[in-house]
Amino acid sequence: MDMPDEVDRNIAALPQLLSSLSPDDRRRFERIFQVDVSTSTFRAPAAMHAWMMEHFGSEESVQSQTVVKVTNLITLEGALYNKLRARRPMDSRVAVDLADRIAAKLGDTFCRPLECTPEDLFGRVWGKHCVTASNLAKADGYHGLVIFDEHNPLTFDSEMVKDYIDTGLAWARLAHCEDREACNFLFLWNCLWRSGSSIVHGHAQVLLGKGIHYAPVEHLRRAALLYRIGHGVSYFDDLCKVHTSLGLVQNYRRIRVLSYLTPAKEKEVLLIAPRLDDDLKLAIFRVLRCLLDRLSVCSFNLAIYMKPIDSSQQGWQGFPVVVRIVDRGDVNTETSDIGAMELYGAPVISSDPFEVARALASSFAD
Repeated sequence: MDMPDEVDRNIAALPQLLSSLSPDDRRRFERIFQVDVSTSTFRAPAAMHAWMMEHFGSEESVQSQTVVKVTNLITLEGALYNKLRARRPMDSRVAVDLADRIAAKLGDTFCRPLECTPEDLFGRVWGKHCVTASNLAKADGYHGLVIFDEHNPLTFDSEMVKDYIDTGLAWARLAHCEDREACNFLFLWNCLWRSGSSIVHGHAQVLLGKGIHYAPVEHLRRAALLYRIGHGVSYFDDLCKVHTSLGLVQNYRRIRVLSYLTPAKEKEVLLIAPRLDDDLKLAIFRVLRCLLDRLSVCSFNLAIYMKPIDSSQQGWQGFPVVVRIVDRGDVNTETSDIGAMELYGAPVISSDPFEVARALASSFAD
């Protein structure tokens, strides 16, 4: 069967898209994902009709809503899609000129890292565009910072992104040399206050832990291992094939760039690669620029998952490098994008992964 026209390629049409897949693609999808669709209806008093028209465009779009629930049966990640939630009126909007607010923090402690930040006992690592520091309030035994030379965290090019990651890796190797038991590396980039960053100045965090890997990484490893035992194939390969069959993957050299069906929050993109090489770093840059320049993202979280530095550890064969990047919402809104539903239920998503995929396709076209 032919795939539906481009205008029909959206998350609300996911059940119809699935029916158009080949039998093999459909079976693969159903091994990993489950889709449930609900329709919610209600009656609103006449006094609300004008208000609904003003904020949502029509009474009908509010009084009959379709919610698409997607569950990853392997990792038990889930997402509830309803685009109408993006139109909700917000009482907590504040007037913020982002450029002015970033510029107002120029001269902060991270602008003077040698004077205002501590260093690890093994010293600092200097990149071309950044320098490391030791984090004052530790989340783990080895917890450092990669402090960017550029104050504005939204101002970066591909060489800068590459240097930030390379410097973080160099820090991890030094920490590992100091303590061979510390081998679980995590690279995190929280951009601006919506993402949880306490300092505006551009910076990333680097951690190196002992024992079991950080829980989300270990959970993913175990889920993938059980999938291979159960089905005899790579979970990550099948995950990419499922997204490819729906038009949700961009292939860049050996990297797969997924507009993920069960995102942690809005517009999440997964990058899956065999190693953390320069191609992957360039792909990360392209995704970030796509989110910022094409999809109006200005605050994001980025995490890099990878196998332990100590290659002798068992059970990590076939585990790729996984990069997760997610939008953290409007900096002009004081309301958090994460509430009890995200913490204890499932993320409620107003963005459409098919729209994200189309933006990514443009960014990777050249």
